[in-house]
Amino acid sequence: MKTLKKYFSLYLALFRTSFIADLEYRVNFLTRIATDIFWYLAQIITFEVLFRHTPKIGDWNLEQMRVFLGVMFVVDGLYMIILSENLDQFSEKVRKGDLDLLLAKPVNSQFILSLQKASTAMIGNLMLGTAWFIYSLVQLPDFEWLRLLWLLVLIPCGLIALYAMRFVMASTAVIFARSENLQFIWYQIYRLGMRPDSIYVPWFKWFILTALPVGVIASVPARALLEPPNFLLFAWVVVLSGLLIYLSNKFWKFALKFYSSASS
Repeated sequence: MKTLKKYFSLYLALFRTSFIADLEYRVNFLTRIATDIFWYLAQIITFEVLFRHTPKIGDWNLEQMRVFLGVMFVVDGLYMIILSENLDQFSEKVRKGDLDLLLAKPVNSQFILSLQKASTAMIGNLMLGTAWFIYSLVQLPDFEWLRLLWLLVLIPCGLIALYAMRFVMASTAVIFARSENLQFIWYQIYRLGMRPDSIYVPWFKWFILTALPVGVIASVPARALLEPPNFLLFAWVVVLSGLLIYLSNKFWKFALKFYSSASS
């Protein structure tokens, strides 16, 4: 418990420092918000146009698809705030020798690498995504608001699974001096999770919920709101998140065996 409190306090300090640093560049702060707004609009417009030609895509109608997009925006906003900048710059830290300094700090190296910098500009995007999410739920007839309690478990588990997969992919930069192509592959994999799993054929749907579980990021939380509870699926997501975070730590320790200091 003391260790968790220590790391939580450390993260709050890092977050506060990041916020102060981001405010020094206000134009960049606002530009990053505007950029993601256009991304949100692109996703919304894409599905709005598609539903002009069909009443359903996969198992969901337009109102249900809007809920999925709301969940996706919230999860993506949290990921961008907490993790994205740190993991996207992983390769640069390795090449420039910044990893040496982080490994020398008296704190868990995976923790500091993953949470050193928060993208506080994305808080505005998270607020917009949450607003769309609430709007989409209001449009549903007879929505059971108690279902939102499922998100207290499923969204954190989805974020953990997303983080673990992304961290493993980023960690390959320690083994291979340049791993940009692998990072590009990651972005294509991530895009699979940004679409509802019901649009895929059954075998591929199984694949993105188990072997390459990007489907648990947004599709499973959305299903918890839109469909009868699938307790077996929800339990799998909880177990999966714990398994993936454990494996990511094992892979990180394995990758460090290949690391030679930038100064060597």
